[in-house]
Amino acid sequence: MTKTKAGSQSVSDRLFIGIDLGTSRSAISASNGTRAWIDSYVGWPKDFVARKVLGAPVLFGEEALKNRLLLDLNRPLEHGVIKEGTAKDQEAIRELLRHLIGLVEPGDGQEVYAVVGVPAESFKTNKLAIKRCVGNAADAMMVVSEPFSVAYGRNLLNNALVIDIGAGTVDFCIMHGTVPTDEDQRTLLTAGDHLDRVLYDALLERHPNASFNLNMVRHFKEQHSFVGEPEERVMVEIPVNGKSVPHDITDEMRRACESILPAVVETTAEMIARFDPEYQDTLRRNIVLAGGGSQIRGLARYVERELSAYGPSKVKAVEDPLFAGADGCLALARDMPREYWESPTEEAA
Repeated sequence: MTKTKAGSQSVSDRLFIGIDLGTSRSAISASNGTRAWIDSYVGWPKDFVARKVLGAPVLFGEEALKNRLLLDLNRPLEHGVIKEGTAKDQEAIRELLRHLIGLVEPGDGQEVYAVVGVPAESFKTNKLAIKRCVGNAADAMMVVSEPFSVAYGRNLLNNALVIDIGAGTVDFCIMHGTVPTDEDQRTLLTAGDHLDRVLYDALLERHPNASFNLNMVRHFKEQHSFVGEPEERVMVEIPVNGKSVPHDITDEMRRACESILPAVVETTAEMIARFDPEYQDTLRRNIVLAGGGSQIRGLARYVERELSAYGPSKVKAVEDPLFAGADGCLALARDMPREYWESPTEEAA
């Protein structure tokens, strides 16, 4: 967990917060200047011995991952939405949201107004579930699509296309001067987690005697991901028969990272083609990549080159992908008219 706080600010009777609830990582930004993020894991001690060792009833993020052998570990978001079928996933989201809100330290008596970002096409189904999970942790809330929040926070309000590449989903949103409709947004389920699995399978086939798990592969990706021609060979240490051995995973890394891109380029081209023809060239020159996947080296150049077959294109990545969604949700919270807010404690209709 990482937490930062700006210089002292005056305390009001209302704290606005923005939450990017992600499959892999979740981030929060607050109007008191505090920002924090954690890995989206929640864990409960397996038994009374584990509880005694850990000294806590529930662990979150990196701390939960480090102690996973002692925990019933839960990663409650799948493709950016709450998993269905178990009450434990609902409880994990509830605990995760409460923990995030606690990290920004609302003042005594402050009302908490929360905007939560979710994948574009899960907006309707996720809204009621998240509302139930927030409960009395917030006094008012609203749910928005993640790419819309990124666009709003970056003032990309007209003739812009945001592509938010996360662990569970790739989300697309066209902004044209109004609140985006369902037709302006798309979601793909082949995202960072899919990439991890492709890389894991490729390494397992290439190095059957090596010992590694999916979490290790995820770290390899986060440190070394790239598309296009490599600047240098990707070398990692992987145990073989208990001994750490260097492995060259350059080719496997490139194939895995590029495996999600045909669908991204195809969806981008389709969305632009459906847009008003008078503004398609402008839209193609104003494409922004967000989310953790936007940091894959060479990605913006790759997408820009592929789209150039349709006309001049310009693609760039946000500078702060970890907080772009949460900051955008916070900006929305500050500007949101009163009639858009809902009480999370009211029963859904």
